Amino acid sequence: MDSLAAAIAPKLVVPARNSHFSGGRLLGKSLLRPKSNRISRKIRLHADKTTQINFTDPDWKSKFQKNFEARFSIPHLTDVFLDAVPIPSTFCLKMRTPTEDFADGYPSDETWHGYINNNDRVLLKVINYSSPTSAGAECIDPDCTWVEQWEKIYFKPEEVKAAIVTCGGLCPGLNDVIRHIVITLEIYGVKKIVGIPYGYRGFSDEDLSEMPLSRKVVQNVHLSGGSLLGVSRGGPSISDIVDSMEERGINMLFVLGGNGTHAGANAIHNECHKRRLKVAVVGVPKTIDNDILLMDKTFGFDTAVEEAQRAINSAYIEAHSAYHGIGIVKLMGRSSGFIAMHASLASGQIDICLIPEVPFNLHGPHGVLRHLEYLLETKGSAVVCVAEGAGQNFLQKTNAKDASGNAVLGDIGVHLQQEIKKTFKDIGTPADVKYIDPTYMIRACRANASDGILCTVLGQNAVHGAFAGYSGITVGICNTHYVYLPIPEVISYPRVVDPNSRMWHRCLTSTGQPDFI
Repeated sequence: MDSLAAAIAPKLVVPARNSHFSGGRLLGKSLLRPKSNRISRKIRLHADKTTQINFTDPDWKSKFQKNFEARFSIPHLTDVFLDAVPIPSTFCLKMRTPTEDFADGYPSDETWHGYINNNDRVLLKVINYSSPTSAGAECIDPDCTWVEQWEKIYFKPEEVKAAIVTCGGLCPGLNDVIRHIVITLEIYGVKKIVGIPYGYRGFSDEDLSEMPLSRKVVQNVHLSGGSLLGVSRGGPSISDIVDSMEERGINMLFVLGGNGTHAGANAIHNECHKRRLKVAVVGVPKTIDNDILLMDKTFGFDTAVEEAQRAINSAYIEAHSAYHGIGIVKLMGRSSGFIAMHASLASGQIDICLIPEVPFNLHGPHGVLRHLEYLLETKGSAVVCVAEGAGQNFLQKTNAKDASGNAVLGDIGVHLQQEIKKTFKDIGTPADVKYIDPTYMIRACRANASDGILCTVLGQNAVHGAFAGYSGITVGICNTHYVYLPIPEVISYPRVVDPNSRMWHRCLTSTGQPDFI
């Protein structure tokens, strides 16, 4: 297990790559040590925003561990149902087809060849966190012994009614995740699987009927973009949603969405526990911006960066082919500039990259417009990549919010285009400015191969986590390992680009742009 995953989640353990189990699991009280100064810095930054650590206190380690254990304790059905009895898993490795109903009771471990039994093992490496400045990782035991664990499930498949809901905006990979949730549920033996149409509003709108789902329905759905179930923002109250779930008999809910959607999923989980309902609520982070805390990346991000290359290349050709041509490409990124940064690095055609995390001036001797003058003088053309959340201080604020509660942003791309045209007209220099906004073309794309694999694993792991009895969790990839994390820890604030990171400085080196301050 890599150090960041465990340092942020002391109870979290993930399987080795060669184990049968494909989802994250839990183990006692391990506390890890960072693998690099970069990772250590990330951990400390996250810790600083949630708790203050006094490193002069000789007991800081035990206090640190106790605090993290409390925050990253993965919610489980047994927290409420103390007498819940686990049963052998029905997930079958040998057949991988929907299992039979066990009318005569569940077989013993000795006779059942299910997904995981006493002969199957999850291999786990435990690493020790030794100090706040550690730069390496070392195993507790000298031989890095692998720890063995095994799995039971807390739901009988024939008693499960599972529901899937997709909320927010579109993102490449939604259909892939839906497909693999359905397929994995069927392999467990679940017969009742439904999709809730158009986000949370599908729980309350009488004109919207739940959609029966099966392997046959979802078999080829991943070949197209969008969401089979549709998406929307906002929805009914949490109480109304849980009322609807009770009426429909839903006891597993898989929620695909971003920070706001996950906040709703966590509230649904808490309401179910409050009502003592045996329901597993599991999230799958869906944000094309890649702005979910603690996760290496979210599905759709790789596809977005790849598709952005088409728009950037078009802007480059337009700018390069015109006299004093300037191409502007606006990409997604409300509060995080990951897509703009990675797309700029990948293309090698960007002269200026502007992101929300790094302030800049438009005017003045060190402003963006003055640098554009220099580029036209020296190169004859220029290409600008800007994230949608960048430069909002130059735009008039309306205080308007969308149905999800997000502030409605001004269009920085249009503002840049107008300012560039006005500036070059005022100085008497011709400039041919082309503006491209490929947002909706990128969002509607089918997931590429990299995202397809990520979606596959996330969909499967979401089902494994629900059957294992966990609720109020989300699935993700952390330090290259697939893990479960408590929802509150990943939605406290957006993950953003570190302006002091090597990756941002690589981007600056690639573009050659100065600091616009």
